[in-house]
Amino acid sequence: VQLVQSGAELRNPGASVKVSCKASGYTFTSYYIDWVRQAPGQGLEWMGRIDPEDGGTKYAQKFQGRVTFTADTSTSTAYVELSSLRSEDTAVYYCASEAMGYFEVWGQGTLVTVSS
Repeated sequence: VQLVQSGAELRNPGASVKVSCKASGYTFTSYYIDWVRQAPGQGLEWMGRIDPEDGGTKYAQKFQGRVTFTADTSTSTAYVELSSLRSEDTAVYYCASEAMGYFEVWGQGTLVTVSS
């Protein structure tokens, strides 16, 4: 069972970024996929989650309107897209499979750097 994320990204302020998280070794639709980020020197920050079975989403209020979660069941891949990037969005972004409130498996993390 593993989640493999896409590679590091560098973006200018105001741009968008899309990070992928490919699941393997389990039934993709059986678990939520949560997204969490960690800025340099900061703690983990939960962004929200998607239910791959029906595409239902839940966003942390801070990210509503600027973040979009999607899931492609044909490839067992979840995505997070963050728009209107600013320097404060520089962080390592993680996906994790969730079952009943517990994060079972984590992706390796994707560094997103926002800098001009």
